[in-house]
Amino acid sequence: MNRMRLFTPGPTSVPEEVLLEMAKPIFHHRTAEYRTLFANCTQMLQQVFQTANPVVTIAGSGTAAYECAMINTIPTGGKVLALSNGKFAERWVTIAKRNKCQITELKADYGHAVSPERVAEALASDTFDAVTLCHSETSTCTVQDLKAIASHVRKTPAILIVDGITSVGAIEVKADEWGVDILVTGSQKALMLPPGLAFLSVSEKARKKSEAVSQPNLYLSLPHYLKSLVDNDVPWTPAVSLVRGLNVALSMILRDGLDRVIQCTHAYAAATRAAAAALGLSIFSSSPVDSVTGIVYPAGFDDKAFRGALRKQFNVHIAAGQGSMEGKMFRISHMGYMDAFDTLGAISAIEVVLREQGHSFTFGAGVSAAHTELARLLK
Repeated sequence: MNRMRLFTPGPTSVPEEVLLEMAKPIFHHRTAEYRTLFANCTQMLQQVFQTANPVVTIAGSGTAAYECAMINTIPTGGKVLALSNGKFAERWVTIAKRNKCQITELKADYGHAVSPERVAEALASDTFDAVTLCHSETSTCTVQDLKAIASHVRKTPAILIVDGITSVGAIEVKADEWGVDILVTGSQKALMLPPGLAFLSVSEKARKKSEAVSQPNLYLSLPHYLKSLVDNDVPWTPAVSLVRGLNVALSMILRDGLDRVIQCTHAYAAATRAAAAALGLSIFSSSPVDSVTGIVYPAGFDDKAFRGALRKQFNVHIAAGQGSMEGKMFRISHMGYMDAFDTLGAISAIEVVLREQGHSFTFGAGVSAAHTELARLLK
């Protein structure tokens, strides 16, 4: 019987320790017990976000947290500079449009990042309320140069709202040091939990913006969350079991060390890219991110047949391409609860199915190349 091997860029695998904690009996959330648990989680989230600012926890998806960030800090008719280079960045443009913002969109082709120079030019030409971007755009497996972009935004009145849903806990992102005003992530990515929780850190600059914006939403009212957070609480019913799991998952990350976790994620990604090259396959992205690798199919390959064979034979689950790359590439996650042998196992399974479906290469070359990279990077 094959164990499920999950390499999708969310949900990712959940450690057994986390699952066991979540299976314990539920308890009431308006208690000192919950507030103590929640306070501990918040302190650990600040360490993972690398911020001294408040980190708000919402029962919802990453999209809920990102929408919360935008509607509470950008006034109706406010000006937004939106960096758009994939499906998720496009989602934040959609939210801005639904809230009747004035949008200046800086687009890049799928697989490419928006250059910091273009951002600097746009900021010099107008005054914006906010700049939005997706740091790790998993739909196109591309990373933005967040540090450089933030250095330009912090000189302006605009706040920087960042989708870090697949970067927090996976790749380097330093909220305070770089000047990220709102950084968002979700539970089901590098934080090794099931879907259902979302988080956002909120700078003083962003908090001041939220105090001046009047919006009708109650559940996503950022001031309500910030007020409750002072008492280590939340304004609405929390997902208690998920918060219990969060406490364990964050403890695991910090026990290993955030730098080590990021180093491992990089090693798994580098090993996968080396394997792809050895197999005669190309990587999709001119600025590849370590969270997830996109590999372009050989000519004539059928996406559903390839991924279906991996599932049927080895219970290896990878993701399809999205948007304009649907059917043209597959994606492999490197985030969260996995190790070097998970990565080698996925590459080995991919080699078997590639050979069965007619791709010509030296069998074992991908695994060998991956071994070499892992040995080099995981010392």
